[in-house]
Amino acid sequence: MESEGYFLALDLAFLLVRKTLGGIALRYFNYLTNEEEQSYFHSLPKQFNNYADKEVIAHAIGAALYMPATKDNIADDLVAAKHEGLVSMVIDLEDAVGDNQLEYAEETLKGTLNKISRYISVGLLSPDHIPLIFIRVRSVNQFGRLLSCFGEEMEYITGFVFPKFNVETGEEYLKQLDHYNQNKDSDAPILYGMPILETSDIIYREKRTETLLSISKLLHQYKPYILNVRIGATDFSSLFGLRRSPENTIYDIGVIRDCIADIVNVFGRMDNHYVISGPVWEYFKSDRVFKPQLRQTPFEESMGKHGRRLRMDYINRYVDGLIREVAMDKENGIIGKTIIHPTHIKPVQSMFVVTHEEYMDALHIIENSQGDLGVMKSYYSNKMNEFKPHLTWARRIMIRSNIYGVLNENQNFTCLLAEERESAYV
Repeated sequence: MESEGYFLALDLAFLLVRKTLGGIALRYFNYLTNEEEQSYFHSLPKQFNNYADKEVIAHAIGAALYMPATKDNIADDLVAAKHEGLVSMVIDLEDAVGDNQLEYAEETLKGTLNKISRYISVGLLSPDHIPLIFIRVRSVNQFGRLLSCFGEEMEYITGFVFPKFNVETGEEYLKQLDHYNQNKDSDAPILYGMPILETSDIIYREKRTETLLSISKLLHQYKPYILNVRIGATDFSSLFGLRRSPENTIYDIGVIRDCIADIVNVFGRMDNHYVISGPVWEYFKSDRVFKPQLRQTPFEESMGKHGRRLRMDYINRYVDGLIREVAMDKENGIIGKTIIHPTHIKPVQSMFVVTHEEYMDALHIIENSQGDLGVMKSYYSNKMNEFKPHLTWARRIMIRSNIYGVLNENQNFTCLLAEERESAYV
């Protein structure tokens, strides 16, 4: 059957493991106890790594934590497992580094990768505690320099992030990326690129369509190496002197919302699909004026009075705005989020877990997509599943279900906020 072949392909993608360093593997929510896993999950997340199928890695980036390359204790933080649940990170050589610190930042980055290698070799760092690591460069020349000066450290790098991406500089980035992959050792992982769309040619209406289509044509030539298309809404906003408040989402700023819609229109089409990652949420504390955006019921259902306390903590830290924005990202076909604070890791990751209702709908659609039926009432008896129109959605749900897991019928995303849950009980 077609559905059986599809599920087999998904399973094979997750069976690809590293041949070096004992088979490095990551898994979402590995900080939960066995009892918690049984209580929360209908289907557990599966392991993956940077040798996995590109589609798996692209969807698995999730909450990508940005860190400046000048930070000299990144490897030590990994040893200490300082950021529980961390799965992907971006070491930034661009906006987070001052112009006068560039040389120091590059040397610190090399030192970080060397430390990771050394800590693994002496047993201080477990290979499966290494997140997907990306490096954001600031220029084509810097990218080429790093590619040539890194040695074995490259095996810890999943990809590079290309800021202010346009057709001219983008082609230079991608030529170098292609050259590296064509000439790398056969047992080395593929090195991926992630362009950030954030320039005036994209946000300005009169140039947008032509620019997006030109970038799409360029990316298509190198599609096997393009992991994500990322949206840089902070740079977009700066061109208009705008900044969203912590009580609004990026979708409440009309000029940014319209641009995001066009980006999804070009890069989210299923006949030429890229995983699109959402813009950064920059708040972790502020003063409140408007009504909170988190309903009390989901927290109460999971944790009772402790859930109410957790909800208020999120509201006080403006994580409720972040959660709402991730929900809006998902509704618009965007998976993944740039984050700049460790407290955002778990809320973002928890929002990408597949609910039991979503999973049952997806399974129902795929299993009945052979043409015998056109529409049928859902498992939850609250909607109609149309097998042809909903098939692509169902397949994307199944990809997410393998990476982030499927919740039990009586659970919601709040059950996965382990650290906050534990502190609420104290």
